[in-house]
Amino acid sequence: MLRYGSFAQGSGDEHSDIEFWLFSEVEIDAAQWCARIAPITHHVRNEFGADVVFFHGLVRGEFHFAKDVTEVGEWPARGAAVDDMVVVDRRGALRTALESVPERPELPEADELCGRFANWLILAHHVSARGEVFRAADAMAHVRRHLLWMARLSVGATDHWLTPSRLAEWDLPPDLTARLDVTTPAAAWRVGRALWLELGCVVPEPLFAELDSALS
Repeated sequence: MLRYGSFAQGSGDEHSDIEFWLFSEVEIDAAQWCARIAPITHHVRNEFGADVVFFHGLVRGEFHFAKDVTEVGEWPARGAAVDDMVVVDRRGALRTALESVPERPELPEADELCGRFANWLILAHHVSARGEVFRAADAMAHVRRHLLWMARLSVGATDHWLTPSRLAEWDLPPDLTARLDVTTPAAAWRVGRALWLELGCVVPEPLFAELDSALS
């Protein structure tokens, strides 16, 4: 059994989820197992296959039930020290699997990150122009996420890389977080363009010219 997330990282508070992976060779009824911790108000399996339960007080618990500890070895990063994650490890296999995973994820090249930002930005621009309001909002969520990554990379605040919105208000300078609060492709391009240049990425001049014209 292992814990992950904010409590394993030492940053948990009264608003944090409780998050665990549990390994068993026998099938486990997730709702019944979790209800032995404390009474639950609801249970649902989320879109990623995790069992989520809600305890009284709107405490959210996320539990992954698996049979093989080797699944841990597929993680891009573990996010915390092994000693702070292991709860029960009777055979030592869990520690071995965790130690095979880097604590921090490998960061993408800045040029690749900026290109991904442009990908989502142009999609958001087109669907917005077509009048697809909800699809545009979905695309803008990806745009904002990439802006957060670009901002984190620009100031070296990469501790919460896998979830770039996590503690962004504390990790990033206030003036930078204020700039990132964008809702339209035009506003996002102004911020993204500046970050692109700050990161020293290769500037595709024809693309910049078209975006400047379309999103001025």
